[in-house]
Amino acid sequence: MRYLAIDYGTKRTGLAVCDPTETIVSPLTGLSTAKDLLDKIVEIITAEGIEALVIGLPLNMDGTQSGQAGVVSGFAEELKKHINVPVFFQDERLTSYAAEGKLASRDLTRKKRRARIDALAAAEILQQFLDSK
Repeated sequence: MRYLAIDYGTKRTGLAVCDPTETIVSPLTGLSTAKDLLDKIVEIITAEGIEALVIGLPLNMDGTQSGQAGVVSGFAEELKKHINVPVFFQDERLTSYAAEGKLASRDLTRKKRRARIDALAAAEILQQFLDSK
């Protein structure tokens, strides 16, 4: 199944995909979290042949939902109105930290690093989801 992972943020949203065999997870892009974000995601779902979504759910370290979890849930509910694929949630604790670790050795400007971290965090979310299946 072809999944699209979404790491939703108030400023930027990272996206990642996997191949149809669910073997290879790849960061796709980081998008500005703007008014047209839903339209862009719907376009990507169509263009990439996405069959299901995995949205990162921000939890506190003790496993309870963070304040941002409500914002992410609201985003997911709005997105569901525009798509016809299943939506799953995946704990996203420490995914940004893991993504930052992968970029630590690269010589990137702060702006380029930030844009890539979002897509890498989405890839971490998707990989954890696939590993848990």
